[in-house]
Parts: sequence; C-alpha cells; structure tokens
Amino acid sequence: MKILISEIPDEGLDLEIDEKLDADVVRLISPVKGTLSLKKVGHELIIQGEISSKAELECSRCLKKYTDELHAQVDVTYHPLEELKAEGKYEVRENELDTGFYAGDEFNLLELIKEQIILSVPMKLLCSEACKGICPKCGADLNITKCNCSLTEVDSRLEILKDLLRRE
Repeated sequence: MKILISEIPDEGLDLEIDEKLDADVVRLISPVKGTLSLKKVGHELIIQGEISSKAELECSRCLKKYTDELHAQVDVTYHPLEELKAEGKYEVRENELDTGFYAGDEFNLLELIKEQIILSVPMKLLCSEACKGICPKCGADLNITKCNCSLTEVDSRLEILKDLLRRE
C-alpha cells in the first residue's frame, strides 16, 4: 500500500487498514486491522493510529505454540531524507526515537505496518504467566507432568564437603 505524499489533503487522510501481511519474524494468522491517520505538517508526515493482528507464537518456557493478539499504537513522524543529507551528521535526540525518513513522494505504508506489528511482539513470549516450562534435564513438560530429576547440582570442587555431611 503505497501513498503519494503530495496527494494527502491538508486536513489529513484517515485510512481503514485490513491487510494480509507476511512478517518475516512472526507468523500472522489474521489480517492486520486498524485505523491510521496521516497528516502533513510542512514537509513532515505524521502517522498515528492503532493496528492489531493475531499471531502464532512459541512460548519461551515450554516451547508450545499458542496464539495471541498483537496491538500496536502507531505514532511516528517522518521527515524528507533530503533534510538529513543537508544537515550532514545528525544526532537523534530522545524525543525523536519515533522518527523516520522518506525519500521522494511515495511512502510504503505496509513497511511501517509490518515494523510496528513486529515491535509489538513481547520480549518474553509466554503461553501463560503460570507456565512452568520444561525440565532442563529430561525435557518433560512441567505443565503436564512432574519429573523426578534432581535439579540441585553441586560444584565438583565442593563434592568432598557433601561427603563430610554424610559421615555425621
């Protein structure tokens, strides 16, 4: 979905999003839906809105696949790339972390949508907060079964002290 920046009216452009995307990092199982508002302020392009989609994720504790809803609040400002080139070296300030650059008159909205959906994926993927994970020794799913593995490992240098405790 490419937008011609010169054709965005002065009052802005409101878009309903309903796009099937192929995000490389995450497997989306439903179209990305939401609303985006595009506004031009001088040469800046301000995009705000909200998008969401369902994704198939893998729990980082038990490695089971599960589905979850991903929500992204979009609030990004784009500047013409020519501004960056004119300034030479440019240091990004903290309040400019949601700033991007565009070249020419065409803006690819799908790339922004894909980026925002990927950024909305949680850092730690959990099927539930109560997930117990898998046993690091035998690999049993601790949500389903309890294993008899001893998880206390003794440093080999301290093994002699363990023998002293048995003698008493």
